[in-house]
Amino acid sequence: MKLTVIIGRIVAVFGSSALAAIAGGAVIGVELWKSAAMAGFMATARVVEALLRAWADDGVLSREEVQNAFTGGSK
Repeated sequence: MKLTVIIGRIVAVFGSSALAAIAGGAVIGVELWKSAAMAGFMATARVVEALLRAWADDGVLSREEVQNAFTGGSK
């Protein structure tokens, strides 16, 4: 169950970041799909990196560590 929730939240991070970048890409003349893909990828990479770092500490992801990865909170 935890993996399903994490994957769903990662998809949500990608989507929300991609949607936010579409307007910015249009203003500066970047193709919409490129700006959306870049923003979504960067946001997703930031979350996945935080999850991997938390897991590397002790081999377990606590609910707090997962929440911090998605909200940008510190340990």
